[in-house]
Amino acid sequence: MSAGRPESLSAVTIGVTDMGASCAFYGALGFEVVHGGPDAAFTSCAVGPGFLNLQLVERTEVRWGRFIVHVDDVDAMHERALAAGLTPSMPPSDAPWGERYFHIDDPDGHEVSFARPLR
Repeated sequence: MSAGRPESLSAVTIGVTDMGASCAFYGALGFEVVHGGPDAAFTSCAVGPGFLNLQLVERTEVRWGRFIVHVDDVDAMHERALAAGLTPSMPPSDAPWGERYFHIDDPDGHEVSFARPLR
């Protein structure tokens, strides 16, 4: 192993235009706020050993793709989203690459994928 090789991803930071709406969206999906909150300009949510950071911006101009969050039960997470009045863009599906997953857009259009390896 060579020195300086990346070992893990600590956090992802995304721009949000309405911190209250974003905190409500991610809170409904079980993300725990550990810093900041609905009235803050910067919020950190715990995701396993890492973090999803929400940075308040005037507008989001670039939809850059998606981030993937592994969960213990994809179907239960999908049901949780529906029960919270959220609208996933697809039902849970088994992918040919070996994951069960579904996608949902946050209030700013960032696509979140909830997934679990099938093996």
